[in-house]
Amino acid sequence: WWPLRLFNAGLLVATQLELPSFFTMHKLGRGHREKVQQFISISGASEKVAMQALKASDWNLEGAFEYYYNQPPLRPVVDSRHLEELYLRYKDPYSDMILADGISLFCEDLQVEPGDIVMLVISWHMQAATMCEFSRQEFISGLQLLGVDSIDKLKYLLSSLRAELKDEHKFREIYNFAFNWAKEKGQKSLALETAIGMWQLLFADCQWPLVEHWCHFLQAKHNKAISKDTWCQLLEFSRTIDPLLSNYDAEGAWPYLIDEFVEYLTENGIAYKQG
Repeated sequence: WWPLRLFNAGLLVATQLELPSFFTMHKLGRGHREKVQQFISISGASEKVAMQALKASDWNLEGAFEYYYNQPPLRPVVDSRHLEELYLRYKDPYSDMILADGISLFCEDLQVEPGDIVMLVISWHMQAATMCEFSRQEFISGLQLLGVDSIDKLKYLLSSLRAELKDEHKFREIYNFAFNWAKEKGQKSLALETAIGMWQLLFADCQWPLVEHWCHFLQAKHNKAISKDTWCQLLEFSRTIDPLLSNYDAEGAWPYLIDEFVEYLTENGIAYKQG
């Protein structure tokens, strides 16, 4: 009788505290139990939170981490000591910054190429002032906002960071951020080759069918640095003007360079202005 009473009392306490019990875990298949343990070991989350995230993602481990780090009530408090250790791993030995060598090691640890667009998205989250550099404040604050304090945790966020480029509002923010991030310090304009590289990166996956024509036009006809106005207006052009130029208005307030691009397209039979 007493063992039964204690058993029932234990169940009652577990229920009242809303803690996932041994009995809940015991009902899971081996594969699900292993995923729960793997999630806990990487995230440091409780068993209850691990099961909640995994169930929400239909037991997809990568999806569970994405769910976990994007839900404010679940997002963990990061360990500032781990962030400091990470920063020191990548910090330049001669200055209080993460510079090119540190960025390369950071990418190596993340198993991504330095030219991978996800590095631009990470830099946007860190509000980095300059390409291939992170200040201590940028690096640590950025990871805090992302809710991660280890490379393994950040790895599990990479797919959701890439997916942010599919969100039009975030894409615009990242696109506008990229101009100042990519230009050389002290310069108002963006070097042409750098601008072309950034456009090819940002407009990959056929987001704008005319991107390669635009880059060829610039190399053939412009060959000068790109202003902030041209950078911003090109995004508007790519988002509002049909690739066949069916809704292009020659009287519109486009920068002169974009008007010249339209002439280049029509002269080369790539697109045709209406009327």
